Parts: sequence; structure tokens; C-alpha cells
Amino acid sequence: MFGRRRREESPAVADEVEEVEQVQARESGPWDSGEPCSERERVDLGGMRLPVDPGFEVQLNLAGDHIVGAVIMVGESALQVHAFAAPKRSGIWDEVRDELAEGVKGAGGTAEEREGPFGVELAAQVPADGVAQPVRYIGVDGPRWFLRAVISGRAALDAEAAATLEGVIRDIVVVRGDEPMAPKEAIELRLPPEARQAMEQHAAGGDVPDLNPFKRGPEIAELR
Repeated sequence: MFGRRRREESPAVADEVEEVEQVQARESGPWDSGEPCSERERVDLGGMRLPVDPGFEVQLNLAGDHIVGAVIMVGESALQVHAFAAPKRSGIWDEVRDELAEGVKGAGGTAEEREGPFGVELAAQVPADGVAQPVRYIGVDGPRWFLRAVISGRAALDAEAAATLEGVIRDIVVVRGDEPMAPKEAIELRLPPEARQAMEQHAAGGDVPDLNPFKRGPEIAELR
């Protein structure tokens, strides 16, 4: 009886082992919070730990009162990142990529697939104020999450400028959490504790400097 039960459960066990092996085989990020990753300074945004370096300006994307994404500005370039829930055993980048391409073309722009450092990505020209803006859409399927990155500005065309932002993507840590979430549901972010404390003190009338470097960031062809 014990032996029969083991044989009946073995396919599920094998799937779990295979899934663990796939996660362990990843050689670079973005990382899941349950994986070992490189040590570097990161801003803790709850659902995402965002690498920061001197010269970075970090802004936040808001949906109503909720923080759903972040933007890193470096010189003449910008990186916008959003994390979403995804099915346990399948990625969604192929589907999201088709939706993004359709949306860009529907808005009068162009989009074509090409191979990039994170796999297949979209190289697009997105209309903005009557001018075509070069944009790179990058997607990474993780364990139960999906990270979408949008590179714009100089880094969309300049490989040297892009290398800095690609390095940021590789060092992002996604904190999916255990709560049930629908596929494509945004993983909500929050201000780090020190920024929240500074804002609360400021709201209470305390004499503190403006320590909050975050503000609403620009939406770069926000298509889903």
C-alpha cells in the first residue's frame, strides 16, 4: 500500500523536482526572493527589491493610490519595471509580447521581435507627442511571477548606455508572496520604511528634510 501511494504521487513529485531544478539552473537574475542572489544595495519596495547606484533617480508608477511599478532614470535613459503574478507552471511573456506588439501597432507605431540578452524582446517605435520614440520591451518569466521591463531614451539604441540598465534588471529581486493572485495581476509595491517614516513626520508637522526621493513616474506606453 505504501509502495502504491508512492507510485501514484511520483508524477507530481517529479514535476516539483523538475521545477526546483529549473529555478536553480538560472545563472542570472532577475531573481526570486527565495533564490540566492548577488549582494548589492537595493531599495526595498515590498514586492520588489530594486538595485540602486549613485546617479540613479528612482520614481514610482501609481495606479490610483497603489504603487505598481518603478522607474530608474540614468542620464538620458529610463528603465520602467513592473512585476505581475503568473501561473505556477507556465510563463506569460509570449502572450504579453503579442499584446504589446498589437497595442503599439494600433497606436500607429511599429514593433518587431529580436533576440536580446534576456531572450526574445520587442524593439518598438512608439508615438509620443507626434514623435516616434524608440522603446525596448523586455520580459522575464520567473517562478509564479513575470517581470516586464521597458527601456527608453538613449539606452533603447545605445548598447553602452543599455548595459547599465540591463545590469539593473539582472539584479532585481521579485517578492511574489504566497497569497493567491490572478495571472497578470500587478504585484503591489510600497515605500521603504525610512521613506514612509519621513512622510509621516512631514505630515505631522515635524521639521525634517524631504527624504523621499520617490514621486510618480512617467508611464511609457503602458500596455497590457
